[in-house]
Amino acid sequence: MPGLYFEEFEPGAVIEHATRRTVTEADNVLFSTLTLNLAPLHLDAEYSKNTIFGQRLVNSLFILGLVSGVTVPDTTQGTTLGNLGFQEVKFPNPVFHGDTIRARTEIVSKRESRSRGDSGIVVFRHLGINQRDEIVCDATRVGLMLKRSAADQAATAAS
Repeated sequence: MPGLYFEEFEPGAVIEHATRRTVTEADNVLFSTLTLNLAPLHLDAEYSKNTIFGQRLVNSLFILGLVSGVTVPDTTQGTTLGNLGFQEVKFPNPVFHGDTIRARTEIVSKRESRSRGDSGIVVFRHLGINQRDEIVCDATRVGLMLKRSAADQAATAAS
């Protein structure tokens, strides 16, 4: 399923993404070790028993990546020219092994690109929500999105 073109994004629109993902211990351990985040809060069950949560936490950067990834098919797959960055990221609640995460995207704003005629800039707010309806990730992201007119011109030129 392709993403949306710049013209199709409307500020204030909300997308409830259908894909959900239950986070496993293997996800957390693999991501943490691959990224060399060896914090015992993610990897050491005995250590984590004595923390304020009483158990290991899922690596927050894994959650950011998961939430961002879940949004791609409905928003930017095949229509993005690049991720321009995250403006703000918050993790208001912890994620534990076995939590199931879903995502919601709000379109915050959009504007024409000042330097590129084929694209515009869209500001997304991605929310990761667990099975208890708690927000576990709140991220504002900026994307450079292709305009449909530019895609149509490219398709015409190729044929």
